[in-house]
Amino acid sequence: MTGETSEASEHPVPRAAEDELRIAEWQAAYARVRDLVAATDDAALEERVPACPGWTGRELLAHMVGLGSDVVDGDEPDDHNEAWTQAQVDARADRSPADLLAEWAATAPRLVTWMRARGTRPLNDVVIHEQDLRGALDAPGGRDSRGLALVREGMAGRVGSKVTDLPPLALVANDEDWSWCSSGPVEDAAVRLEASGFDLARALVSRRTPQQLASWTVTGDVSAYLAAFAHLGPPPDGPLPE
Repeated sequence: MTGETSEASEHPVPRAAEDELRIAEWQAAYARVRDLVAATDDAALEERVPACPGWTGRELLAHMVGLGSDVVDGDEPDDHNEAWTQAQVDARADRSPADLLAEWAATAPRLVTWMRARGTRPLNDVVIHEQDLRGALDAPGGRDSRGLALVREGMAGRVGSKVTDLPPLALVANDEDWSWCSSGPVEDAAVRLEASGFDLARALVSRRTPQQLASWTVTGDVSAYLAAFAHLGPPPDGPLPE
């Protein structure tokens, strides 16, 4: 977005190459989730997911699988609304994790073809929900993936688009070389948050509490920006495991 700055955007990648990178990261995230589910007892997947408290782990997987199937079949609303995502879960209520993985394996090649022709938006869903599922299963992983970094960059842009009427907001990773500012240089931002790159990535997808955001604020007051961080839904009631 015009006016945004980021360390990651200083060396832009040509669009076709960027799409192939994002597709490769979708495939990598898909493989990580597939392997995680295959190695997990079915009973553990019936526990609630803290980041998606309306769903169990199996139901979250059903959504991830169903999203891919719907997308390749041409059924994808712009807003990925709750009725659409819940219908994916309801349609697969009687399917086991193994059944869901089998459907996903059949859909994955078609979705890759779809992304090459129409864009790589599905990367966001699989990367975000990989971490949601890992949190539910106490199985950390994928935190340093290129896919997560790509999603972080894109979601920073979305947050930035919602704060154009506010003074510049900066996010600075304190454990890696990444920073972002909604407008102008990071050093001049009126509000500056510092946290791990992973925590900032999760904050940008509405997975961190207002209290956490406030605790990371080293300059200014983040209060006016909290609504922008909730662009994917209400913030969690308490800190999430991932």
